Amino acid sequence: MTTTAEQKLSLGALTAVVVGSMIGGGIFSLPQNVAKSASPGAALIGWAISAVGMLMLAFVFQSLANRKPHLDAGVYAYAKAGFGDYIGFNSAWGYWLSSMLGNVSYFVLIFSALGYFFPVFGEGNTVTAIACASLLVWTLHVLILRGIKQAAFINQLTTVAKIVPLVLFIIIAAMAFSLDIFTEDFWGTLHPEFGSVMSQVRNMMLITVWVFIGIEGANLYSSRASKRSDVGKATVLGFLGVLLLLVMVNVLSMGIMRQAQLAGLPNPSMAYVLEEVVGHWGAVLIIAGLIVSLFGALLVWVLLSAEIMYAAAHDQTMPRFLAKENAKGVPVNALWLSNGTVQVFLIITLFAASTYTSLVYLAASMSLLPYLFSAGYAVLLAARGESYEQLWDQRRKDLVIGLLALIYSVWLVYAGGMVHLLLSALLYTPGVVLFIKARREQGKHVFTSAEKVVFAVLLVATIAAAYGLYAGYLHL
Repeated sequence: MTTTAEQKLSLGALTAVVVGSMIGGGIFSLPQNVAKSASPGAALIGWAISAVGMLMLAFVFQSLANRKPHLDAGVYAYAKAGFGDYIGFNSAWGYWLSSMLGNVSYFVLIFSALGYFFPVFGEGNTVTAIACASLLVWTLHVLILRGIKQAAFINQLTTVAKIVPLVLFIIIAAMAFSLDIFTEDFWGTLHPEFGSVMSQVRNMMLITVWVFIGIEGANLYSSRASKRSDVGKATVLGFLGVLLLLVMVNVLSMGIMRQAQLAGLPNPSMAYVLEEVVGHWGAVLIIAGLIVSLFGALLVWVLLSAEIMYAAAHDQTMPRFLAKENAKGVPVNALWLSNGTVQVFLIITLFAASTYTSLVYLAASMSLLPYLFSAGYAVLLAARGESYEQLWDQRRKDLVIGLLALIYSVWLVYAGGMVHLLLSALLYTPGVVLFIKARREQGKHVFTSAEKVVFAVLLVATIAAAYGLYAGYLHL
């Protein structure tokens, strides 16, 4: 792909991509989402585990960006390079589907927030809400068709704009924080339905994954970076800044309202927490910040989803029609496919009455495979010594970091639970149609022997998931 100097992204733009894609709707719903499953003490443990695990993943992406500069598609390219074409395809497909579900959840949350003022929008899944969300989908589509650089610039503006209400919330919440409320039921003993402390930690893991998704955003745009070294810097800088905001918002909320109150709040729950402290204007401020935040996040995620499909098509893992660009350098067919899929999911949401939280859990579970194989690839490189030459100390350091990231990724799969694992398989398996088309375009056999086993396992899991949905054991 040819990228002109005008399209190159600076360190600031790349960091804004990371921050913009991580700070979407998740942080604005964090108080209620965490309170539904974890006490303050368990939440602190959960954040500590997530902070270390995600930091290791951030270091993994930083290292891979520097050691494998020719792999310009981030999570997709790492999976393919380390584990073969079909695993690489599934990493791209799963990451893409995760972004699609995430975008749908954002649209639902936008109009759920507007429901504070206009009851016709309900929880964001009424006919009126879906109609307005559809209009917004295609408005963003037209904007992005104007060019990657223009859309990235708008994202920088929205990133700055949405940080302001978050910082204001933290300042006000810090002044209103009550240690007595925070420690009243520190380990959740008043809520035996939560289970043990480690059960609570496990139950909040998908939420923490969701709010950290986007950490790899700069890697996905590595081919468009002004300087290759900026990719790793943007990843770590963006992660540390967002981590601080997430923990502060969650912890401070638990010192303002009791857990049962937080768990019962509608989303965006942060608006109602601030309303508890300062009144109506606090909710208005947060909802305004949320809408700006979601607009910027949607812009980034539509870009990311189109970019990863383009990259996969460009190296023949996806069908070649997805590699087409327009005169502005935008992967136009991938963009049409992405937004068309969002539109379909929005319509399904209307009939399935899916809520923001249910969409978030499924989107987070779909992102686990790309993270798992990226960490695995980092371990393989360090173990083999590939690209390290005589850098023994750096190799040992990266091996430890890679192993920690891999252990964390496996833990996330376990924490997500069997239900979300089966539902993920249900969404992964149909992608094989595109994989087969791409392989036939190249005149190659569809699967290797090992890949046939992988597909067979996915097929069995898909059948089990379909039966579970039919019998009522599983729910979207």
